Amino acid sequence: MMVRMFCMAAAWLCLALVPLRAAPEENARAVLERAVEAAGGEAWLNPTTLYLAGHAVFYAPDSATPRSTADDYRMWRAMNPNRTTAHGADGKVRITAKSGDRLMFEVGYDGTTTWTEKGVMPKDQADAYWASNFGFGIIREALGTGFTLERAPDRDVGGHPIALIRVISPDGATTLFGIDRQSHYIRYMGFVTPRGFHERYYDDFIRLPSGWVQAREVTLYYNGVKANTVYWRDVKVGEPIDPAFFEPPSSPDTKPT
Repeated sequence: MMVRMFCMAAAWLCLALVPLRAAPEENARAVLERAVEAAGGEAWLNPTTLYLAGHAVFYAPDSATPRSTADDYRMWRAMNPNRTTAHGADGKVRITAKSGDRLMFEVGYDGTTTWTEKGVMPKDQADAYWASNFGFGIIREALGTGFTLERAPDRDVGGHPIALIRVISPDGATTLFGIDRQSHYIRYMGFVTPRGFHERYYDDFIRLPSGWVQAREVTLYYNGVKANTVYWRDVKVGEPIDPAFFEPPSSPDTKPT
């Protein structure tokens, strides 16, 4: 009897000494494929246009309180379906920020020229501006040829465990994306910019009838300091936008409404 008990104890000791193996790690491609499916699949991968409207709160880097609020904040996008540059001007874009009837700022890109309410922006300034602001759209191309996907150590974002991946685009730029482990929504993005390390945190997700998933709350940071939070209210995907709308305004026909 004693011998039997000794053998059983020895067996349990041997099992205890065997190192436990972690669950197989989901590779970066599998993480991204789940994120694409959760975001709306093909409808999310290949939008032609995107319109977002809401309000935005802006912060100064040396103050704890908001610097200003745009109660009317809008963005129009015409997408480039073959994007390979992660952090440069791409497709067409127009953004307006208003406080009441006052235009706070406006910026646009018609595919060639970057402009603001003050006029055409010099190319070197424009390149730095877009390099500090463009980055999310590259994830729609990241399953394609020429892109490298890597895993990074996972983390927690706003109480949500996320799987972190690196998307390395054909131009060599690296962008971090954080995918919610439960919902598989994209909750985080980070990349190096001329303004410092830029991060975005996404929350308050909704799903449109088309399947498109949109984060209605987006907060931007540079070097760990909050720059602004945008609260989107209206979302429209795939509706026609006249290309002239993205050109520098020269007549009432191109004024945003």
